[in-house]
Amino acid sequence: MALHDPLIGALLDNRYRVEQRIATGGMSTVYKGTDTRLDRVVALKVMHPALAGDEGFTARFIREAKAVAKLTHPNVVNVFDQGADGGNVFLAMEYVPGATLRDLLRDRGALSVRAALDVLEPVLAALGAAHRAGLVHRDVKPENVLITESGLVKVADFGLVRVLGTADGAPTSTSTATGGTVLGTVSYLAPEQILPDAPTDQRVDVYAAGILLYEMLTGRRPHTGDNPVQVMYKHLHEDVPAPSLTAPAVGPELDAIVAAACARAAEGRPYDAVELLAALQRVRRTLTPAELDAEPPASTRPSPRYPTSEPTSVIRQPPADAVPPERTSVLDVPADLMDQLLTEPRPYDEPAPARERRPGLLRRVPRKALIWAAALTALVLAVGGATYGLSEGLYGSVPGVLGKDRTEAQRILDKEGLHGRFVESFSESVPAGQVISTDPGVGARTRRSDTVTLTVSKGPKRIAVPDLAGKSAADAAAALAGAQLTRGGVTETYDDSVPEGSVISSSPAAGQQLQENAAVSLVVSKGMVPVPNVTGLTKDEAQKALQAAGFTMQTTGWDVFGAVKVNGQSPAAGERRPQRSAVTVRFSLF
Repeated sequence: MALHDPLIGALLDNRYRVEQRIATGGMSTVYKGTDTRLDRVVALKVMHPALAGDEGFTARFIREAKAVAKLTHPNVVNVFDQGADGGNVFLAMEYVPGATLRDLLRDRGALSVRAALDVLEPVLAALGAAHRAGLVHRDVKPENVLITESGLVKVADFGLVRVLGTADGAPTSTSTATGGTVLGTVSYLAPEQILPDAPTDQRVDVYAAGILLYEMLTGRRPHTGDNPVQVMYKHLHEDVPAPSLTAPAVGPELDAIVAAACARAAEGRPYDAVELLAALQRVRRTLTPAELDAEPPASTRPSPRYPTSEPTSVIRQPPADAVPPERTSVLDVPADLMDQLLTEPRPYDEPAPARERRPGLLRRVPRKALIWAAALTALVLAVGGATYGLSEGLYGSVPGVLGKDRTEAQRILDKEGLHGRFVESFSESVPAGQVISTDPGVGARTRRSDTVTLTVSKGPKRIAVPDLAGKSAADAAAALAGAQLTRGGVTETYDDSVPEGSVISSSPAAGQQLQENAAVSLVVSKGMVPVPNVTGLTKDEAQKALQAAGFTMQTTGWDVFGAVKVNGQSPAAGERRPQRSAVTVRFSLF
């Protein structure tokens, strides 16, 4: 029976109540708890008391909180708070209900290609965000990949995170192996993490991601041994085998991805998780549904090679043949054993003189087996190199396609291995059908998995003048604005047939094609003409006034004498009448 955990029920920092142990690792224990201030469920990661007194480990622990707090990514577990309560140094993190990738591999063994890619792609997206923020995880493994109940994948436990350009707070870029001490999870260590004082960068995460992909496709780790030191030896001196040797349903494209990600020399790997993700997505597009969904053989269920302890929080018992979890650990390697780790065998040379060996340490691999392994590895890498045009094929430059028609531009993009997307836009200077611009611009470096947007000219933009006759002046102005034209000058004139305030005509006329924002002038009706007042005028004066207003004159009364003046009119002055209608004027001697 497990001993009672004294932290269960404790209140850390007078805020976080510890309720249940979730998992135990090499440097910390994770609990489910409650933030009593915000009344929310959290995960509490508490450093082991034996390490809490070590200033270096404490600084690393605190650095995790600060580093992950910089990341805002849906596939990264959020860190809410960091604190200390007596001898307990802890992080308060997002609680992710669900399971780990290790749980999934226990239940299912090897995964289909589709399932493996569905898990690895968000992992790489999270690591890519960290890498672009200048952070390296350094402990990527199935135990740190969480899968929520809704299927969301999140990367957790940045306990070994390092800011690029530093190592444990010191301005350098050396590995985690110093003076014979190796820090990390043995099965997922990149070779440079094992070598003393070797430079490391984000490509150690790329290596571990390649191991993850191999393990998901085959159900087992690529390097196993009777003890952790033998596993480290294989990381240093043996290439990761092709997954298809264990899982024949895996195609050569994924063999090549694993080979590139797990290259023993960091220079042979994709630069960071973003590049590996782009390569993976490019390969995925080439796979058929049958290749993606092919079931792995039952023989890919794993078997443990050396024992590791199970976290006490796991209630169910794993299958007997399941790969056990592996903890992050600090492994002290004796100096003479480290010398043996760094001594690479030479299978084609004469055997070296026998050296005194400690019982139970590394066994010499038979020469014949090494020759076969080397030949097989060379064959796998040859296939991988041919398929993985990704090392050089990850990036390309946008070719010169400006002024080309759509067909020619597409042909040039296909030749460069780039994906094109065409959109159309008006242009006053580029003829219709020719490329105006590209995004990214011509000559820019771009990932081949990304899409280059090409803008093709639709020619000059021309807008037909809308029919504005009969509209009010305000409605006509709104119609012009809606057509992307502007209202020009307004001229008012009397019109018998068009109501007052309505548009009689436009210039240019309706239907004519104009450039965008061109001005259109309006002629607006003032309605029928008011009859002028001619009372008191002589006959000649009255006739001139009426004709000037557009009316004709009829007379009645004493109009025979030129000096007689108008003393009445019909219609009365000011009344509106159609032009060319008659106005009757009356003359009188009195």
